[in-house]
Amino acid sequence: MQIALAEARKAADEGEIPVGAVIVAGGRIVARAHNLTERLNDVTAHAEMQAITAAASALGGKYLTDATLYVTLEPCTMCAGAISWSQLKRLVYGASDPKRGYTRFAPSALHPRTQITSGILADEAARLIQQFFQTKR
Repeated sequence: MQIALAEARKAADEGEIPVGAVIVAGGRIVARAHNLTERLNDVTAHAEMQAITAAASALGGKYLTDATLYVTLEPCTMCAGAISWSQLKRLVYGASDPKRGYTRFAPSALHPRTQITSGILADEAARLIQQFFQTKR
């Protein structure tokens, strides 16, 4: 999760909402990403989407059944759908997102076999988001 937080800091430095993601498979990092929605002018360029695409490319397949996604913020419904379709083994996230998180809108969106761990370094992840939006207001 520390590496995902470093990715989130990169996003903030680039003027992006500070969300970072890392995918681990076989004991090694196969993808790391952060939000790119502003740079790419693409509402789908969330950190999770970028990481899933990179991991699938690195591993040579669309299913990530033995991989873990670490992300600093609870995924939105769109990202939860991508997590489900990629059949990620495990999702670990930091801060909850009560406004846009999947647990509010689509709590059953993830693949039934995906293991979920929440709240890892949540305070630090939430602080990054809060500081980012304070500077924008």
